[in-house]
Amino acid sequence: MAEGNAQSRYVRLTKEQAPVEDITPGELNQPIEVPQLIVHRCHECGQTLPESYQPPADEDWTTGICGCADDTESCLSGLFCPCVLFGRNVETLREDILWTNACVCHAICVEGGMAVAAATALLHGIDPKTSFLICESLFFAWWMCGIYTGLFRQSLQKKYHLKNSPCDPCLVHCCMHSCALCQEHREMKNHLSDNAVMPTTAVDPPPIQQMSSSNEEKTDSASPPEPSKDPESNNLELQPL
Repeated sequence: MAEGNAQSRYVRLTKEQAPVEDITPGELNQPIEVPQLIVHRCHECGQTLPESYQPPADEDWTTGICGCADDTESCLSGLFCPCVLFGRNVETLREDILWTNACVCHAICVEGGMAVAAATALLHGIDPKTSFLICESLFFAWWMCGIYTGLFRQSLQKKYHLKNSPCDPCLVHCCMHSCALCQEHREMKNHLSDNAVMPTTAVDPPPIQQMSSSNEEKTDSASPPEPSKDPESNNLELQPL
């Protein structure tokens, strides 16, 4: 009786009841990415690496931070138009980012803050009322210069296993922004030139081998060797031991 009086757990569906949600064919058969199954392996030995593994930064930069004169083109671009040079560097490092997007972001964050400070000083002069706006604009440009461009310098160091030279990437861009951009451009240019020129070894193809189907060669190779016709070789003597 207790079982009969208990409420049923099943709900009867009616024809008027609409489906909860529409499911397109094939929607439930999509592959699912499981983060626990994504394993990072070493490129040389294939050993499984932990998630917290960071490649060792033990390589030196090919050029110094003050070697801007080694490349005249990048030196002029970094001095008079650093946003364009930064965009070119980002496009070389990250193929999914266009150089125009990085150039516009650099121009708005860095050059934009400096332009606001310069325009405020020229139009309204430097007084207690405008000094706060000027300092705020310069600080914004300096902070964005170090953080935004320093992150890409850090990505470059991880890609080529480079050391912090001469100090942290963000501090390098805060203190020597133009020199850092020129150094990064020369570094990627040197690595690309090294990858382009690869030593090649000339290997001669093996000689062409032809199969002969003549009956004479088959008979000669299959027939046993003829006995020697020398009479001396047939006379064998048995000597007691």
